[in-house]
Amino acid sequence: MTNAGNLDPAEHVSVAVVGGGPTGVTVATLLAQYGVDTLVLDRWPQVYPQPRAVHLDDEVYRILARLGVAADFAPISHPARGLRLVDRELSVLAEFQRDTALTRNGFPAASMFDQPELEELLRRNLRRHPHARFLGDVEVVDVTPEVSGRPLRLRVRNRSSDHESLITADYVLGCDGANSMVRDAIGATMRNLKFDQRWLVVDIVTDADLQQWEGVHQVCDAQRAGTYMRIGPTRYRWEFALMDHECAGDYATLAALQPLIAPWIRHVDDTDLRVMRVAEYTFRAQLADRWRRGNVFLLGDAAHLTPPFIGQGMGAGLRDAMNLAWKIAGVHHRDLPPTVLDSYEAERRPHARHMIALALNIGHAMTSGGRIGTAVRSLVVPRLQLVPGFRRKITDSQTPSLRSSTLVQRTLLTRGIAGQLCPNTLLSNGCRLDEELGTGFGVITRIAPTEAQREVVTARGARMMHVPEGSELAAWLKRSHVNAAVVRPDRAVMVAGRDLDDLCRALPVYLLEEKRRTPRRRHLLTAPTPNDEE
Repeated sequence: MTNAGNLDPAEHVSVAVVGGGPTGVTVATLLAQYGVDTLVLDRWPQVYPQPRAVHLDDEVYRILARLGVAADFAPISHPARGLRLVDRELSVLAEFQRDTALTRNGFPAASMFDQPELEELLRRNLRRHPHARFLGDVEVVDVTPEVSGRPLRLRVRNRSSDHESLITADYVLGCDGANSMVRDAIGATMRNLKFDQRWLVVDIVTDADLQQWEGVHQVCDAQRAGTYMRIGPTRYRWEFALMDHECAGDYATLAALQPLIAPWIRHVDDTDLRVMRVAEYTFRAQLADRWRRGNVFLLGDAAHLTPPFIGQGMGAGLRDAMNLAWKIAGVHHRDLPPTVLDSYEAERRPHARHMIALALNIGHAMTSGGRIGTAVRSLVVPRLQLVPGFRRKITDSQTPSLRSSTLVQRTLLTRGIAGQLCPNTLLSNGCRLDEELGTGFGVITRIAPTEAQREVVTARGARMMHVPEGSELAAWLKRSHVNAAVVRPDRAVMVAGRDLDDLCRALPVYLLEEKRRTPRRRHLLTAPTPNDEE
């Protein structure tokens, strides 16, 4: 390790985010919205140009809306129509159509997109926030946890000049991916959930019409499982399981790919197709054994890896960001006690594990069993859509409720509603609920509040919403047999019940909008990068 005496004097930031991918930029934007000075440190000066994630659901789209980019994301994405399970000849075994209309979250249930375009959008949006900075082309070499109350220390190297500097921070968020340095620094390790498969990922660009169904095609075949989807107006993605003797180099040309993709391109001339990328990925299922040490936290792929069979890899990282940012902001501004940070792993780890398990089950169901498994699928899969409730499970994008924590209070009465996302319904004034509630807590009630109850809610920085009978929100409360619910800044229900007085008393103080400060900008490591301009 370089002698600290040879490094620049340390600059202090409230939050240092290691990694500038979708998770890192999302959590930095959310923190900046709460007036928390945040610095994002990333290895690359520009967005990585190759597409990786291609799908997000309506819950994650709702997070994009919170960032302020939903309107700009719509033109670079398109709703997916659902899922087809097909055999190796593309004969349809089962079809699960998904309504492309807006869901209870206010957005399409599934959207396809190009990750570099989304990342460019997120970074442009980050530059709008004076409390956030992005510094590219730097490598975080080391993170030293707190010692005797001193702040965290990060050793940062400029990758162009090799110059090193020190940064101190109150919090460090490790959003640095599957090979996370931050995870190593806190002594956490990945636990393998016994799934490792090598897959070929192919991206092709064409202006031609492939004349394919506008949804995801899942090839159910033990010898060569595969997936096809359109991810943009001219961009298409295929994924195929690799055999032990194969590698990506075996399929580097369009001619070599022909045996794999021929069923989808039979109507298109080869000259109209351009191979954008052929890469090998190992799809893994892993979960970090711990997500935190002191004020160092892991988010995204640093904390969990989900096989891509349900398209939840990137979305899980954005869920981490949405769960943690408002809690750090509350503790930073001294509205919430530091103990609330314990709820991050308590809530997110079981949720991530559930989604990994779901992906594993679907992956195994589609690809295992050899020839016998393929034969069984040809008989069983077409009948799955006849099983009561199965179709809804495939097409419904709603994920599980959060587990109990200090910020999710369940009782026998409210276990069905506590921890779930409240509906983001369209209100009579033309706004959606999320816009009306702002960035803090909210109380949604179907019984008229007293003036005293309104005063309590206002004094604690929250917003009260009395919803009329017959409205979607009133029906939601009524189905859960409660009169009111306290909704957290991430829109999960903290507590619900029949006694509005009790709920008002349970409401935390959260006055962050009144505590925002103008950030101080200082020179750091290098001259401003293109991401710092504007």
